[in-house]
Amino acid sequence: MTDSSILARNWREVRARIDDACARRQRDPQSVRLVAVTKTAKREWIRELIDLGQRDLGENRPQQLVQRAAELPESAHWHLIGHLQRNKVDFVAPHVRWIHSVDSPRLAQSLAACMAKSATAPQLLLEVNVSGESSKGGFAPDELVSQWDGLRATKLPIVGLMTMAPLTEEPESIRWVFRQLRELRARLVEQSGGTHPLPELSMGMSGDFEVAVEEGATLVRVGSRLFEGLA
Repeated sequence: MTDSSILARNWREVRARIDDACARRQRDPQSVRLVAVTKTAKREWIRELIDLGQRDLGENRPQQLVQRAAELPESAHWHLIGHLQRNKVDFVAPHVRWIHSVDSPRLAQSLAACMAKSATAPQLLLEVNVSGESSKGGFAPDELVSQWDGLRATKLPIVGLMTMAPLTEEPESIRWVFRQLRELRARLVEQSGGTHPLPELSMGMSGDFEVAVEEGATLVRVGSRLFEGLA
């Protein structure tokens, strides 16, 4: 098989597995957005994904995202899924539709200052360290609850939450992480009196996206599964 046919097969398989996970929970498959994580992908592979109909692309590093956004078709919708330093906000914001990694009130303030000067604003997700791993960034769940009113006061377009589960070969063992993010979302919506609905949950990667979809993910970040078998 050629790289093109392998990539097409992988992409269709991932989409089918998302659809199957939705069916198990009687969800509309259109409610889940596949974000193709392209950090290790060749440029021609990304172009082929776009040709297949994949519009949502994710990058971990702001510098690489901005470079690829300039090189690839404007039809791509770029998601920054990695850490964002405050001094990079003005650099990356014009090039992204989504930022998944708002991990502190100070970063939120920097984003608010940037967006006050811009006619466009990316959709923002608050990163939550549900598993409590020291290697991961983000708000601790209780910390986010205490900071939520202040974050809402910024009037930023905060549309949901993001988390990363521990790496494992047994996705069922980390289902609780996704469930707790969903439950945290409900708690924050209740705290806002229902005025801030937080419709988006960014959770699930190549090894666990099906469990994440079953627990309510609306964005799944898949990289290695898409590019498996490519030279």
